[in-house]
Amino acid sequence: MLANSLRRLSHTTIAAVIAVFALVIGTGTAQAAIDAPAVTDNYLFSKTLAQFSSIKAQRPNADQLDWSDDGCSWSPDNPFGFKFLPACQRHDFGYRNYKKQGRFTEANRLRIDNNFKSDMYFQCAGNWACNRTADLYYAAVREFGASSVSTADAVSKFNVQAKAAAFAK
Repeated sequence: MLANSLRRLSHTTIAAVIAVFALVIGTGTAQAAIDAPAVTDNYLFSKTLAQFSSIKAQRPNADQLDWSDDGCSWSPDNPFGFKFLPACQRHDFGYRNYKKQGRFTEANRLRIDNNFKSDMYFQCAGNWACNRTADLYYAAVREFGASSVSTADAVSKFNVQAKAAAFAK
């Protein structure tokens, strides 16, 4: 009788320890809800481009933020050797998350696009030719960004329009 009681007690204790362990482990893997708009704005406008790239590599809160991008896709990621890929990735992050969060207004699009231009200028480090290339990428997203799904799509539409205009002359 005493042996049965001790056996039941040990089984109950083991079951309780397993339940507590599972609860602790389970809680550690679940991500708490975040203030997605505030986090998005922080990553877009308060972090340096290098900090954003480092955060992007970790993809925190991937269940609540859209980290997908297509780089500069149909347009070169590094035109003439100018490293625009990180700027294109942050720009895509802005567009995709603002759309997901229902905040993609014309005013917010302008803010994201202006940040994109600043990021490219930062990458240019004062190089005149690089800045002029950045101006072309910026003009493309301003012209076509509202109807585009990504930075690359906007630049592609801009290139098609520019070629058509040149051909018409």
